[in-house]
Amino acid sequence: MKKITVKITFLGTGTSQGVPMLLSDEPVNLSKNNKDKRLRSSVLISWGTVNYLIDCGPDFRYQMLRADVKRLDGIFFSHEHSDHIAGLDDIRPFCYQIGPMPIYAQQRVMTALEKRYDYIFEKENRYPGAAQVLEHIIDTSSLILNGMQIVPIAVQHGNLDIRGYRFGDVAYLTDVKNVAETEIEKLKKLDVLVVSALRIDPHPTHFNLEEALAFIAKIQPQKAYLTHISHRLGFHDEVSKQLPSNVFLSYDGLEVSN
Repeated sequence: MKKITVKITFLGTGTSQGVPMLLSDEPVNLSKNNKDKRLRSSVLISWGTVNYLIDCGPDFRYQMLRADVKRLDGIFFSHEHSDHIAGLDDIRPFCYQIGPMPIYAQQRVMTALEKRYDYIFEKENRYPGAAQVLEHIIDTSSLILNGMQIVPIAVQHGNLDIRGYRFGDVAYLTDVKNVAETEIEKLKKLDVLVVSALRIDPHPTHFNLEEALAFIAKIQPQKAYLTHISHRLGFHDEVSKQLPSNVFLSYDGLEVSN
């Protein structure tokens, strides 16, 4: 398949509580640097005139306004935790534009969405103003959308089986703690890898910085960007100086292409 240039727009790069975190006076939460202010993690994956979203969290509405996104062609979900799904109701204006929004998720995640947003998934007697979705169940088989091969990547978020995604030669993995060798094979020869790095100290369900850097060294992408960052990783500018030459700390609004 012909190589396609992919643009990643980092809509949010923070952890589940965002940065600054409520009721915390730890130093990073008081930073005046905009790169230390992080909405909940999500990215826009674009090629040509096509835009796909990965995760639709509670900051979705503001993220769309801030990035001036005029169209969405579909949404991929990594998993069902609130910081990754809590913005689904706000897709309504895009539904008015394109009709039912294609959404892609594991069956378990789709079931969780159906439970939380029953009025969106209702087949009869639907509320007339509700968002509309077109459900697509994914597992680990690749699919082709708008000329792009998309490969779901199975990763472990603690004991929870979740999904990252490879779009051409770009991959996005969030909330990662472990990745099986069979899935690592799907991540070879990447131009860009985006992977979560929660904090300095170890965490039971997320890579810390040391684990994320070891994972990047194993995958050997041309470039890597760290995301899903808490205030306990440290200040953006200070951490950036300590990273390998091909590894970068992402921040809200950053745009990169392969």
